Amino acid sequence: MPASAYPKSARPALIVGSVAIDRVATPFAESDNLLGGAASYAAIAASYFAPTRLVGVVGGDFPKAFWKRLQKHGIDLSELRVDQEGKTFYWSGKYHEHFAGRDTLEVRLNVFEKFSPVLSSTMLESPFVMLGAIMPTLQNQVIDQFAAAKKKPFILADTFDLWIHTMRPDLERLMRRIDLLVINEDESLLLTGERNLVLAGQRLRQMGPKSVVIKKGGHGSLLFHRDGYFSISAYPVTKFIDPTGAGDSYAGALTGYLASVNRSDFLALKKAVAYATAVSSLTVESFSVNRLSGAGRKTVDARLKALVELTRF
Repeated sequence: MPASAYPKSARPALIVGSVAIDRVATPFAESDNLLGGAASYAAIAASYFAPTRLVGVVGGDFPKAFWKRLQKHGIDLSELRVDQEGKTFYWSGKYHEHFAGRDTLEVRLNVFEKFSPVLSSTMLESPFVMLGAIMPTLQNQVIDQFAAAKKKPFILADTFDLWIHTMRPDLERLMRRIDLLVINEDESLLLTGERNLVLAGQRLRQMGPKSVVIKKGGHGSLLFHRDGYFSISAYPVTKFIDPTGAGDSYAGALTGYLASVNRSDFLALKKAVAYATAVSSLTVESFSVNRLSGAGRKTVDARLKALVELTRF
């Protein structure tokens, strides 16, 4: 979206994470040479709400069409670094029948193996930050840079099960330094040992984050905040193609909405969760970012309106 389309209250949203080339197989179809990576999905989602900046790294093989796709959304790519001698992070996965889990078939870290996010003074002025599910050491490194610059942005962090198993001390340090943790229900079980999601959310807040969102996939999500508890159902998707990136677009939309209103109180977070639910429902309707990117803000707003009607009584 052009800057003029954002509300006057909008502030920049910074997305730090992976940009990748994917190959995905589902029970019904498969596709390769796809734009992937947490930062790609998140940045496009955030761009519907606020000016968006992306920090990441790609190789010399990163297709020009992918650059154009990101540029179409007005995303600041000045710090999407290009290593011309290397290749872009590559991921290949296959989903099980009925999308009940997935297997990672191949991972080539390539240039992402040495990725170390170093933020410019411009990026350090970003008041809303999403840290994609990169290593907790790198996530902490980003926060260290804000601390050194004496900046205190609102920070949302994502993670995944590998870091819970292998880098838990670093992850626990991260949790004490962030404003919002966004994870799925399996990850909440790994972190807390608690199957009851209400109790798990309470336990996670006790571990440090000011607020917690637990995503339940097709069953919606839960928000835990000092001022209350909020639950929302999922948008009723009827065209389910590929769930890759849905969680990333959820977190990106959440960050982008908060940046658009320049607030992070409980009421703003509840509406941000609703918008995130609407946006992530678009992601699953195509491979890669195709549906997410092509839908437009009017479609996002229409889905939010539908969610409001579905949950009103």
